[in-house]
Amino acid sequence: MTVKVGDLAKSFTLKDQHGKDISLKDYSGKKILLSFHPLAWTKVCAQQMESLEEKKEEFDQLNTIAFGISVDSVPCKKAWAKSLNIEHTQLLCDFWKHGEVAKLYGIFIEENGTSERANIIIDENQKVSFVKIYPISQLPDIEEILTALGGSNN
Repeated sequence: MTVKVGDLAKSFTLKDQHGKDISLKDYSGKKILLSFHPLAWTKVCAQQMESLEEKKEEFDQLNTIAFGISVDSVPCKKAWAKSLNIEHTQLLCDFWKHGEVAKLYGIFIEENGTSERANIIIDENQKVSFVKIYPISQLPDIEEILTALGGSNN
C-alpha cells in the first residue's frame, strides 16, 4: 500500500553516496523531499538528480532537504554522483536490505527490483504532505515540487 498524504513518515536509516548514515528522524523540523528513482546511470534518473542539485538553493530557502533514493549501492552512487557533478545533494542507497525503504513507502516494483519514480514530501512534523508517482520514463517536474513545498515557480 502506497504511503498517503497525512500518514506519519516511515522512519529509516540509509547510507548516502559517501557511506554516511542518514536517518529521517534527524531532520525533524525540516521538510524532506524523498525523490525516488529506479536506477543510477540512466538518462531520466540522471536528469531527476541533476534537477535536485540545481535547485539546492531554493530547497534551502524552503527549509527543505532533498534526497535522491534508489536501490543502487554506495560505490555505484558515489561514482554516479561524481560523473554528474553532484556535490550537495545526498543520494541515498536503498541497497540492503534491497529496496527496504521503497517497500516501506509502498513503491517497490517486485518484478523490476527497483522503486517507482516518485516524489514524496514530508513536512516538519514528519507527516507525508505530498505523494506523486510518475511513469518510469517521465522526468518529474521540479517546479511542481517547489510549488508543493510552498515556493513559487518563477
